[in-house]
Amino acid sequence: MAKGIENYDLSGMIDYHYGQFPPTVLDLARLIDPLSRAQDAISRYDQMLISLPNSELLLAPLRQNEAVISSRMEGTISTVDEVMIYEAESADDGNAGPVRDDVIEVALYSRVLRLAQAAVADGAPINEGLIKNAHRILLSYGRGASKSPGQYKIEQNYVGDDRRREIYFKPISPLQLQSGMQALLEFIEHGPMLPIFKVGVAHVEFESLHPFNDGNGRIGRLLITLLLWKFGLIHKPHFYVSAFFEEKKHEYIELMRKVSRDNDWTSWVAFFLEAIAKQAASNLITAQKIMALYEEMKEPFREISGSKWHLAAQDGIFESPIFKNSQLIKRTEMPKHVATRITKLLHESGLLRELRPASGRRGALFMFEPLMEIVRA
Repeated sequence: MAKGIENYDLSGMIDYHYGQFPPTVLDLARLIDPLSRAQDAISRYDQMLISLPNSELLLAPLRQNEAVISSRMEGTISTVDEVMIYEAESADDGNAGPVRDDVIEVALYSRVLRLAQAAVADGAPINEGLIKNAHRILLSYGRGASKSPGQYKIEQNYVGDDRRREIYFKPISPLQLQSGMQALLEFIEHGPMLPIFKVGVAHVEFESLHPFNDGNGRIGRLLITLLLWKFGLIHKPHFYVSAFFEEKKHEYIELMRKVSRDNDWTSWVAFFLEAIAKQAASNLITAQKIMALYEEMKEPFREISGSKWHLAAQDGIFESPIFKNSQLIKRTEMPKHVATRITKLLHESGLLRELRPASGRRGALFMFEPLMEIVRA
């Protein structure tokens, strides 16, 4: 939300906390219990990640679900089915036919998550270049394309509720944004704070800076995953927290406002630790369900396909449970006639559902419903 706020209620607006970052003191006595719960939960989740033979393969569908939930918090509404169908339909030639803008925007966020994670895995630092590039991709289409993708704000922006015509937060001034971002990145690299505290403080600071005209929430939540990974709290970049923040959205907003209004960083950090603990437990349950399904499906895939390619087919389908044969072939490098035969047999057995039959040069679109049921939950 930028200019044009003359008709908004500003009575509850909180201004950015100039001169108060980074916090010099946290009330550690209040944080001992939430810290213990968060560390225990994320450690158990991380042990599961370490044990997975291929976390990217098994947990990739969770990335699309995170994109859906994180975008929904900003008013961009789609379903994980819509996003996966769009990605499958557009994979070959970029033409998915008529599709809602919201779906494309969420698919772009899913792409940003994947590319940012890959960049950091390849050694890229978490710096302004990475953040701006992620933002440029995120806003490359749709409503965001007119909001300076990849560029910091040059006008004062605001955080509020358009429907209720209220402004509840005024982020940092554009004139002080560059120094604010430099202070944030310096804090991330060198701040003398327990890493899990640092992730929470960095998140609320990024949202308070609100450096872009749009997309700040999604980029800020992406940074949580990257920082947890950077600091070694998780060994692989698969931890998504938007579901908890969406469920507690009012508290999420109010505690961020309290940081600026009351210099109360401790309450925010306690809330953030609760988010980590609850989401780690939830993520663990989901991941375990996916792992159990994967093991359960090994024998049916082998028996039904009758092919030495059965594991490759299973891996490809678990990575993208909505797909066309052309994508399965590319992902697994199996011969075309083998892929066609396997998907035909899996479809006839009821393991795959045909969402759209083949038409002309367009291959049929299939869905592996058992995995989608887990991802949607």
